[in-house]
Amino acid sequence: MFIAQAFKVQHDFWRYLLGSLLVAMAAIIGQFPLMIVIMYKTMTEGGDVTGINETTMYQVLDSNVFLLLVLLSFAFAFIGLWVAVKTLHKQKMVSIATSRKKLDWKRIMFAFVFWGVISTGLVLVDYFYLSPENYQLNFELERFVILVIIAVALIPIQTSLEEYVFRGYLMQGFGMLAKNRWFPLLMTSLIFGLLHIANPEVGKLGYSIMVYYIGTGLFLGIMTLMDDGTELALGFHAANNLFTALLVTTDWTVFQTHSILKDTSEPKLEFIDMVFPVFIMFPVILFIFSRVYKWNNWKEKLFGKIHEPPTEDYKIIGD
Repeated sequence: MFIAQAFKVQHDFWRYLLGSLLVAMAAIIGQFPLMIVIMYKTMTEGGDVTGINETTMYQVLDSNVFLLLVLLSFAFAFIGLWVAVKTLHKQKMVSIATSRKKLDWKRIMFAFVFWGVISTGLVLVDYFYLSPENYQLNFELERFVILVIIAVALIPIQTSLEEYVFRGYLMQGFGMLAKNRWFPLLMTSLIFGLLHIANPEVGKLGYSIMVYYIGTGLFLGIMTLMDDGTELALGFHAANNLFTALLVTTDWTVFQTHSILKDTSEPKLEFIDMVFPVFIMFPVILFIFSRVYKWNNWKEKLFGKIHEPPTEDYKIIGD
């Protein structure tokens, strides 16, 4: 149902390729303010602009300013996606997010609160009981308040863009190409995971961490296909990034923030760090959501073919 909605609009695969290019171009344009500010600050302080890299960016800018400017590019990308959906596909944004007439905010909030509580609890248990020696208090009231404002305003934009693109737009695009459900699920998960390959975490922990990123894509994709919409994925993803940004930071992750805690442990990837979330925690969460929302017919929804509805059931929007 969710993917088959694309039959109602202009769904030639080249349109999805061009639309993805528009989103990428908009994101690049959105990075201009960050680069302009960094270059200006570097030059005014007598630095060498040719030596700017990811490490020196944090040295030049306060982490709150850096976070604000980085997240701004996602807002630009959202505009690019809107233009692509409206002009290339003659489609409404809501129809790349859900099979329902409008977004189900109760689903979004359920997933947000569910994962927000669990992820916060896991951090607090680790801090107070399991590995207190790996943390130091990083709390500065003024900077934390600014962080909260920036994070609450912009992190949901970042996470929602990723869900709209991968679990929505491209899920429908690859579905129209393959006319089945497993191919778009696999492709969007692979692309989602591989786009994280430039994150500093990969450099510190090794390529094994890609199992987690791709596994997360599969988890969110399964959630979307089973629920016929991205609402649960939207809520889960927003909670994951928002609470992480506010609760704990490190010197080697992609987002370094004025969070409450700082993880000072040496970066290392244990086998359990990959196995537990991907092969234990994510399946358990899917099971819980399946009970709450009464999912059934898993084989058909994840591996079945996508059939074009009868012609009389719809017309191409814009015709």
